[in-house]
Amino acid sequence: MNHIVAVQDAVTAFADFMEPTAAELDAIELEMPVILADVDLLDAQILTLDRTPSELDVRRIRRARRRALAARVALLNRTADASLPGGAA
Repeated sequence: MNHIVAVQDAVTAFADFMEPTAAELDAIELEMPVILADVDLLDAQILTLDRTPSELDVRRIRRARRRALAARVALLNRTADASLPGGAA
C-alpha cells in the first residue's frame, strides 16, 4: 500500500519571500479602475449569454464598454505623464 503524503510546499504555497512587493501593489492599485470596469463589462455580457439581448441589455453593454475604454485611456494618460518627466515633448 502506498501512502500519499502532502508536500509541505504545496500546503503552504506562498512563503514570506513570495509576497508582492510594494511596487507591485502600487501597480495593482493604479490599475484597479480598469479591472473594475472590465468586471462590469463582463457582468453585462454574462447577463445576455443565455438569451437574446434586449435594448436595455445592449445599452448596458455599450455603457460598460465605454467605461472600460475610458478607464484604459485614463490609465494610459497617467502612466504616460509619469514616464515623461520635465514635460518632454
